[in-house]
Amino acid sequence: MLAAVVTVSTRAAAGVYGDDAGPAVAAVLRAAGFDVGEVVVVPDGRAGVGRAIVDACVGADLVVTNGGTGLHPRDLTPEATRDVVDRLAPGFAEAMRAASLAVTPMAMLSRGVAGVRGRTLVLNLPGSPKAAVENLQAVVGVLRHAVDQLGGGDHPRPDGGPTG
Repeated sequence: MLAAVVTVSTRAAAGVYGDDAGPAVAAVLRAAGFDVGEVVVVPDGRAGVGRAIVDACVGADLVVTNGGTGLHPRDLTPEATRDVVDRLAPGFAEAMRAASLAVTPMAMLSRGVAGVRGRTLVLNLPGSPKAAVENLQAVVGVLRHAVDQLGGGDHPRPDGGPTG
């Protein structure tokens, strides 16, 4: 299964500082068994983030963004995601925020969403490396099953019998 990681940060894209969150997210995904390409870094902005998500969806089973999910006026990753997905998958965002709220009340500021574009799952994570990893760890255990479902896989039966 192939995953793509997109970091959304105007300052990292401009080289003001390095991207720490993207590589941290990629490491968690690799540990979960995903093949992960090179992390793409793009500046904040609805149109550019939307283009980056669309481009990343080509060939990827999972696209994970980090950054641009807060309340700052330029934090438009959730809007860009909603612009390009076919349908939302709110359980992921709900689970990530719930897990993050157990760590910090600041989690309620995150507006990240999750959705499906074609057969690709798209998740938004916060921009902080620590928060991005914590949020991803809250859902990483179901990602492979979700990707399998998007590819047409069936639900396993509890008794191990055939599905259908």
